[in-house]
Amino acid sequence: MLSQQTKNLLHLSLIRGLGPKTVQILVDIFGSAEKVINATTQELEKITELSNSARESLINKKLGCPLERELELIQEYECQIITYYDAAYPTLLKEIDTPPLLLYVRGELKPEDRLSIAIVGSRDAKDYGRRVSYQLAHQLVNRGLTVVSGFAKGIDACAHRGAIEAGGRTIAVMGNGLSLIYPASNRDLVDKVIESGALISEFPMGMKPRSENFPRRNRIISGLTLGTVVVEASNRSGALITARLATEQGREVFAVPGQIFSELSTGTHRLIDNGAKLISTVDDLLEALPHHTISQINASNPGTEHQKKLDITQPFEDTNIESNPIGKTIEKTSIKATPVVPPPDLTDDETTVFNAIDIPTSHIDNIVRTTQLPISKVSSVLLMLELKGAIQQLPGKVFTKTI
Repeated sequence: MLSQQTKNLLHLSLIRGLGPKTVQILVDIFGSAEKVINATTQELEKITELSNSARESLINKKLGCPLERELELIQEYECQIITYYDAAYPTLLKEIDTPPLLLYVRGELKPEDRLSIAIVGSRDAKDYGRRVSYQLAHQLVNRGLTVVSGFAKGIDACAHRGAIEAGGRTIAVMGNGLSLIYPASNRDLVDKVIESGALISEFPMGMKPRSENFPRRNRIISGLTLGTVVVEASNRSGALITARLATEQGREVFAVPGQIFSELSTGTHRLIDNGAKLISTVDDLLEALPHHTISQINASNPGTEHQKKLDITQPFEDTNIESNPIGKTIEKTSIKATPVVPPPDLTDDETTVFNAIDIPTSHIDNIVRTTQLPISKVSSVLLMLELKGAIQQLPGKVFTKTI
């Protein structure tokens, strides 16, 4: 059941043209959200911080969606609403510039989530990046940290899965309202994230995933956490926005070194050039955190054995990311990863050759041996796959999948 104060803040947040900072200013001036809602035209005209359009919207109560419908959706999806003024509001998030006025929550935020790390990266992640994000998340929650990400395809989804399947906590920050699932390909993750942590958003329940929402979402991802790890990102990746915001918020920024032939390494390598901490093990990340934070992590995990350092730059042994049961500890330094699915527009021969290329690479002789096709046929098919952008040829007649 929402308190009247929360309903009043919700009402204000739905008025067109009123951002979180403006609402906070108004509440400070008038003393409560209720008094802001009931303010007269004459009172509002004295507030110089209001633009003319925002003042008009407030006077006329121009809502982006009906308050009654919003309350119905909140109840239907069993959401909590945490306001900036509540004790449960995340402490780290309150420290950023323009923190959200409201957080819609499906699941539960816990005090221990203050010890959290964000993992972000490309939606079009390669097999390497997906495995790295999964394993990093798995090992971080084993150290007692919560993993935060943005619920997108690729790196984000693998980070959430890694945390869940290690039996840890994860928080997914959405760029849309919580009555919608975006992307639809992550629908199977929804209940698991809610059980293992929370789906959260600052947007009204029915808000669609608009492009302008995601930079706003990114400031929450970085703002909730002690630091942000970028795994695979091109120079145009939204993950770089999250990294920049983390820097502006005074948080740590980490980058995983990528494969030198991949476009998705350009952004992460640029971050490293610009001062981001290069990490190749979980210990690299933890050792870069402030000493008082490390003490809190150790205190929250009494008796936790120091885990073997994990070299995430090495090839992995298994290719089935989904088969690790929730709560099972990974004993090896290998990781289970999602198989690479062939593109839909390949011929039968192209599919056969594509599937014969191992992760991370295969020499042409191995491909011929696996497919039992003549080397001339394999060579011509490899050329077509390269032209279609499905593979890349490396020096020495070595081939790697690019999707």
